Amino acid sequence: MSDGTWHPTACILCECNCGIEIRLGGDTGTRFERIRGDKAHPGSQGYTCEKALRLDHYQHQARLTSPLRRREDGTFEEIDWDTAIREIADRFLAVRDTHGGESIFYYGGGGQGNHLGGGYSGATLRALGSRFKANALSQEKTGEFWVNGKMLGGAVRGDVTHAEVAVFVGKNPWQSHGFPRARTTLKEIANDPARAMIVIDPKRSETAELADVHLQVRPGTDAFCLAALVAVLVQEGLVKRGWVDEHTTGAADVERVFATIDVDAYAGRCGVDAELIRAAARRIASASSVAVAEDLGIQMNRHSTLNSWLEKLLWVLTGNFAVPGAQYMPSSLVSLVRKGGGGAKADPVSPVTGSKIISGLVPCNVIPEEILTDHPKRFRAMLVESGNPAHSLADSPRMREALASLELLVVIDVAMTETARLAHYVLPAPTQYEKWEATFFNFEFPHNVFHLRRPVLPAPDGVLPEPEIHARLCEALGAVGDEALAPLRAAAAEGREAFAAAFFAATTTDPALGAMAPVVLYRTLGPTLPDGAAAAALLWGAAHRSAMGQEASVRRAGFTGEGLALGEALFDAILQGHHGVVFTEDEWETVWTRVGTDDGRIRLVIPELMDELATLADEPELTTDEYPFVLSAGERRSFTANTIIRDAGWRKRDAEGALRISPADAARLGVDTGGRVRVVTTRGAAETVVEVYEGMQPGHVSLPNGLGLDEQHVDGVRRVGVAPNELTDALLRDPIAGTPWHKSVPARLEPVG
Repeated sequence: MSDGTWHPTACILCECNCGIEIRLGGDTGTRFERIRGDKAHPGSQGYTCEKALRLDHYQHQARLTSPLRRREDGTFEEIDWDTAIREIADRFLAVRDTHGGESIFYYGGGGQGNHLGGGYSGATLRALGSRFKANALSQEKTGEFWVNGKMLGGAVRGDVTHAEVAVFVGKNPWQSHGFPRARTTLKEIANDPARAMIVIDPKRSETAELADVHLQVRPGTDAFCLAALVAVLVQEGLVKRGWVDEHTTGAADVERVFATIDVDAYAGRCGVDAELIRAAARRIASASSVAVAEDLGIQMNRHSTLNSWLEKLLWVLTGNFAVPGAQYMPSSLVSLVRKGGGGAKADPVSPVTGSKIISGLVPCNVIPEEILTDHPKRFRAMLVESGNPAHSLADSPRMREALASLELLVVIDVAMTETARLAHYVLPAPTQYEKWEATFFNFEFPHNVFHLRRPVLPAPDGVLPEPEIHARLCEALGAVGDEALAPLRAAAAEGREAFAAAFFAATTTDPALGAMAPVVLYRTLGPTLPDGAAAAALLWGAAHRSAMGQEASVRRAGFTGEGLALGEALFDAILQGHHGVVFTEDEWETVWTRVGTDDGRIRLVIPELMDELATLADEPELTTDEYPFVLSAGERRSFTANTIIRDAGWRKRDAEGALRISPADAARLGVDTGGRVRVVTTRGAAETVVEVYEGMQPGHVSLPNGLGLDEQHVDGVRRVGVAPNELTDALLRDPIAGTPWHKSVPARLEPVG
């Protein structure tokens, strides 16, 4: 049953959020009968990979459709929304009034494609006096955020699409994407004899197969390879001297250190031929443009923060910044990263462990330590939104213990996740195709795209979108009342010009009201927006901030108007742009204006990382007789997508999530594809099926991400594959950012049967 209508929306399975179109059908008219790339989307232009074509499995998996409250025996009962909101507010207030709002911790706020709802959480947290939070970014990206902040004062990306040389460090864009039309772009680079691709990866990945140079490092030794590359630039006089002297500070100190590095010895430590490293460095130095992209392969690995610094030295020392095909600093509509990200000031720290809080985020690895203690400032309650820390964070047994010890755990989610099973209350939300939604992963250059997505289907009875949940919580907490909102509602009824004047006046004179701005906008401006788009009210403020803060870029994108009219024009375009809208168009000269250092120059010296580099040569080997393998826990494959799709039936291949192992290791262990082994680490053990994989080197094995979920089926709960974090250790983490070493877990294998 289909009316033939194609509904524009987006894929939600990776950060790119490629535009897609969905045609509904089936007996109920609600199945995703066909899915195709959206050619009208200004970013992806009709591109999509195979994952998006399986999104019907996300939409039609087991759902929550009523608020749930935990009974004393651990089972759950359905309750109505009024009861749920009242009881949750009262219990949060009890924690706040007894222990202070800082004892209430927030985790989540959205996945790859659902950031709009999480944008309203700030009001709830301010109403509670809560200020500590974490999400997947502090599991993966905060080391790079910190380095970016120290060096440039803001986020940096690479213009891979136009680069003469593309360098991928711990990244396999064939599977992880990370930039628009990734596979098309990779093929274009591979097929152009004037361009080159350099890949640093312990596995011969799909991207490495296309590369001109594959630096196949031993697992966990990326820092040796990167340091050797930088050393070649310095020792062979390949530094772009005039550019570096004009645009950076600290070059002499950095070059003095790298001049003493033994390239041959470092090449030996990472297992790569020294001449291949030298050839790669020379190719980078000779290119007219170089774009470097790093990813989880180094960001969740030994020396992750050091790796991020070394990677950036490669392109800084060769002058690859603010020119086409090189690195840039993107515009933003709503930034997920606090400006500076590290900066010159001392980083704030968490209350118990004193861990660095980078970009406002507590390291995920220390969350249990911040809970399982008698410290007076420990976290005692948590609000988890669109996140699953019981499964997704290191050392799941320890994480479950921490969550179970909380005085209050509230989860907002679509499904009964592993974390929801531990909660005191579970609040059901619509899927990402049943509500207005958006991603804030908007990083492209020179044309940056924002896509406000309309609902494809109506939400079922019994669920509420996250903005409504946060609004009700703020009202129950006494932070927002009708008396304060009445004048703003009246102004909104007159039109947005009158509303703007009233809103800015009210929030300026009443800081408490300003602190609740997201919910204030939702309750006053929201109801006046077309087609039920109340959740988009948050974007009204974002559009005005963008128009004021990056006016020239907004105007180049085609928007006009003086004063507030420019922001209104942008907001109208966002509301009406069903296929997405280009909200800024940049010129390369603009990039330098976004450098956030005091003097506008790139800082090369980071003392903490200089100290860490000095100890690198003395580092012991990762493997031991007891644990002779290195496990990469959480590899991205064709049919993995974190934990967003909870039905393993969506996987057309590799249904069980096999352990990939080299032919040599398989022969030595006497196993073959389809056989089974037991993986043992310092924190746990699991049995898994084996796939003999030519791209793995001896001593290196990998498990995919997104498996080992407790899937709800009509005949009960089933678990398919291995949950990687049953095997990882939260104490194995970066000394600066606290990010886990998931890509280099010491392990041993024991054949089964």
